[in-house]
Amino acid sequence: MIEKQPIVLRLGHSPDPDDAFMWWPLFGIDGEPPEVSSPGFRFEQVEIDIEAANQRAEAGEDLLEITALSCGQFPRVADRYSITACGSSMGEGYGPKLVATTPITMEALASGNPTIAIPGRRTTAALTMALRLQGRDWTPVEVPFAEVPDAVARGEVQAGVVIHEGQLTYADDGLHLVEDLGAWWASHAGGPLPLGLNLVRSDLETIHGPGTLADIAGLLEASVRHALEHRQTSIEYAMRFGRGIPADVADRFVELYVNRLTIDAGDAGREAIRRLLTEAAEAGLLPKIGEIDFLRGGRTPA
Repeated sequence: MIEKQPIVLRLGHSPDPDDAFMWWPLFGIDGEPPEVSSPGFRFEQVEIDIEAANQRAEAGEDLLEITALSCGQFPRVADRYSITACGSSMGEGYGPKLVATTPITMEALASGNPTIAIPGRRTTAALTMALRLQGRDWTPVEVPFAEVPDAVARGEVQAGVVIHEGQLTYADDGLHLVEDLGAWWASHAGGPLPLGLNLVRSDLETIHGPGTLADIAGLLEASVRHALEHRQTSIEYAMRFGRGIPADVADRFVELYVNRLTIDAGDAGREAIRRLLTEAAEAGLLPKIGEIDFLRGGRTPA
């Protein structure tokens, strides 16, 4: 009898501490077996910059089975991917930071058609910046996320939007906060800012049979829960993706973006996603999107 081979699931995540924290239980560490058992599946780790993940999902070629994606990119790939209820990164009153070399108010900055570095035009950070400056003239300059602080410090742009651990370390580069875009969104919309989503290819059910998507969603949730239950191990592993930041900064960053809404975004998360995407569509920044469903383990989409 021929042994049935496991279904290979490539999981693409950005090489930063919060994503690494969530998913290591599905891969194992340093050759050790995964700590979350996944009968019938084998997970393969794919480290990919979030803007590269956005581009890959939109291009439609060699689609990863599971991928991180900027929330603002979802309407462009909704025909091929479904959002899982777990794995989202949402800022509850905080988020990407707009920074500059000198203290300046948003009003003063926005008054002069500023050049602003963004970490990719498909990122939620760039989308939120566009919503914040709606009706104003500004010039976005695409810069790899890790290079945004340097671009600002060198005067190549007047300001920049920092994401990932840069939200916590910008002052170390001598930069000043102009505005926390997550705080602005909370005051504007009254809820969390959905930054990153976790998606699963919708056609896996057709390829591998009924129940495949629910099984995968259940394993993803199990990974997040296991990571949180083994926090010290998870933080130590996540530090490998911190680009030299101190342990306390990595821990703080994970605390911000691996939270209750990461385990299950629930109604609050779904409403946050709907609000952001609807407002962006009404502003002409994104295509319109229909009903938003979440994949959950062992259940039909909710």
